[in-house]
Amino acid sequence: MKLYSSLGPNPRLARMFLMEKGIEVERIHLDIITGENRSEEYAAKNVMQTTPTLELDDGTLLSESTVICEYLEEIKPDPVLIGSTAEERAETRRWARRIDQEIAVPMTLGFRGGGGRPMFEPRMNVVSPEAAAELSAMSDKHWIWLDGQLGNKDHICHDKLTLADLVAFCFIKFGGTVGWSLPEGTDNLARFAAKMEERPSAEIWRGEE
Repeated sequence: MKLYSSLGPNPRLARMFLMEKGIEVERIHLDIITGENRSEEYAAKNVMQTTPTLELDDGTLLSESTVICEYLEEIKPDPVLIGSTAEERAETRRWARRIDQEIAVPMTLGFRGGGGRPMFEPRMNVVSPEAAAELSAMSDKHWIWLDGQLGNKDHICHDKLTLADLVAFCFIKFGGTVGWSLPEGTDNLARFAAKMEERPSAEIWRGEE
């Protein structure tokens, strides 16, 4: 298999999930700053021109980080990162979706319309600077909420590493690369992130933040 990867939280999520699963793939780095993902060759693999994309041995192409993670869980159930039962899988997916929809989406939209505007405005529609500030504030509010839900636990659900932990960690790391930091009052998440940082899967590959 081949993973078309780049900097950014979603490619990092796919890479970490692969490493936690112990699955070896060929990793192809795309420089999204210079627009390598906008090439006709890559567009033929992923019509959205986003990363990551996983190319299977038979040429099948999978995109969207959580879809890739779901596929990997199915082909290699051990170690379990989503759930061993229907109930566990539902709980993990609930938390991963909460983090994605309530935190990651406003966080990334806020960045694209704010600090990241010079890069993103020529490439896609972005929100106004005023809306960007509101979205960033909304995301920070939900980070504080998640901190309270985490409490003194090491993991977001099931008392073990899951997809939900990986999603949260990847977006915390993304924030750190663009000048953002966890809002005041999120000591639990800071502890969580420091613990996640110790995992071998957190290593940086070719500067891919």
